[in-house]
Order: sequence, then C-alpha cells, then structure tokens
Amino acid sequence: RLHRHRCRRRARDERQKLSASSRGATAIGAVAILLWSTLALGTTLSRGIPTFEALAITFAVGAATVTLGFLLTAGPSRIVAGFRAWPASAWALSIGGIFLYHALYFLAFRLAPAGPVTIVNYLWPLLIVLFAGLLPGGTTRLGWPQLAGSLVGFAATVLLIGGGGDMAAGGAALAGYGAALACAFVWSLYSVLNNRIAAPGSEPMILVCAAVGLLGLAGHVLAGETFVWPDRPTMLALALLGAGPVGLAFVAWDHATKRGNIGLLGVLSYATPPLSMILLVAAGQAPASWRLAIATALVVAGAALAALPARRR
Repeated sequence: RLHRHRCRRRARDERQKLSASSRGATAIGAVAILLWSTLALGTTLSRGIPTFEALAITFAVGAATVTLGFLLTAGPSRIVAGFRAWPASAWALSIGGIFLYHALYFLAFRLAPAGPVTIVNYLWPLLIVLFAGLLPGGTTRLGWPQLAGSLVGFAATVLLIGGGGDMAAGGAALAGYGAALACAFVWSLYSVLNNRIAAPGSEPMILVCAAVGLLGLAGHVLAGETFVWPDRPTMLALALLGAGPVGLAFVAWDHATKRGNIGLLGVLSYATPPLSMILLVAAGQAPASWRLAIATALVVAGAALAALPARRR
C-alpha cells in the first residue's frame, strides 16, 4: 500500500511538472504572437522594397539575431550539438514550411485584395486547433470549448478585416485566394507536425533562417526584381522585422509548438490581427474603429473558451 501511494505521488508530481512546462512553453508562444503583431506596421514602413528582397534581408537579420542570442545563452558547443540533434525530417519541415508559407503569402497579396486574403489566410489558427486534436501522435484534446473558441476568434478576424477590401473576381484574384488558403494549410500543418516530430532544442533555427534568406535571394533573382537600396528608416524597419517577428518569434514558436498547448496557441493566434491594428492606430497608420474594440473583446472571449478543459479527444 505504501509503495502504491509513493507511485501515485510520483506520477502526480510528474504530471504537475509537465503541466508547468507546457504552460511556460505556451507563454513563450504568446511572445511570438505579440512579435508577429508588429508585422503589419513593419511591412507598411518597408513597402517600397520588392517582396523577395525584403524576405532575404529580414531572414538574414533574423539569422544573425538568433546566432547572437544562442552564442550568449548557449555557447558554440551547444549550438553545434543542437544542429546534430535534429533529424532530416525536422530540417525539411522547418525550412520548407517557413519558406513556402512566406512565398505563398506574398503571392496572395500581389494577386488579390488584402482584406479577403487576410481573412482566408487566418484560417490557420482554426486549422491548428483542428489538426492538433485530430492528427495522431499528440496529447492535445479537442472538445467543444476549443472549437467554439477558435470559431469566435475567426469571427473576430472577419469582423475586423471584413471592411478592408471588396471580394474581387477573376483568374488572378482566385489564384490569390487559393494561395492564401494554401498559406493557412502550410502554416497549420507545419506547426502541428513540428509538435509531432518534437526535435530537441531550437538552435538549428539559426540555419533555418539563413536557408530561408538564401531562398529569398534566389527568388529575388529568378523573379527579376530590381534591387532597391533601402533608405535609413526603411532599413531600420527591416532590421526590426528581422530581429523580432522573424528571428526571435520563430525560435519562440518552434519551442512553443513542441512543448506547449498547441490547441490553445492556435486560438491565441487570433490576437494578432487586433493587436496589429492597435499598433497601426497608435502609429497613425490607420484610424480607430468600433470593429477593433469588438474584435479585441471577441479574441479575449475565444481564448477564455479555448482554455477550458476538453471533454473528449
């Protein structure tokens, strides 16, 4: 009897440790979401730079930022050990998923109006919630609170962005909507499969960012873009984009999707559109509106719903 009691207590302690670790990783994922909310403002300030050139510059800055961060916190030996610890599947998933998402994202905004493209693209948090509960190999439970929370979050995005542009028709626009839908599937699958692979450590994100930057440079050449030398404000915007929403955010998201509550992270991701709009309003780049207030309240309500325990898988 004493042995059984000790075993139960040990199992309870292990569950508490895992729960605390999961909460910490989820909080780190929330930091990535906060950083991504600055993307709209940074992109607005650097819109004079061609698409793939901006992609190459920001990911080069991101790679340098992540390298410096890991050198200060981990050291060269741990970085090398981290590179060796990742299986080939993790390398392929991270490089392919991050580059393909951004390439499709930029393509979608070139071919179709920004408002509808944003709404279609922001199906990815809802798909994360669904895939996290349905794909085999995970521990996330899917119930009505998670589904309801993700739907409320998506409603907030539709409300906030719905007035941002009319739904255009035609071949180019349809291709843009298709690219935006592909974005949603690519990012949600990347996030959930990253949780399933759970490769140790995030040090390899140094080479992932560098590889995506090189692919962006190749796209710049192949697309025939004209190189534009950024002025000082634009270079500052690109540097901040590379250091925060690209470099630090991807490391945080990599850790969070492996160790955190992936379903809750999906719903929390709906905070990005209203936070982005709040920053644009604060910077004088967009007007305040009643849509912003209601969308923010809906995101909070959706996150609160998703945080409730699921009843069944």
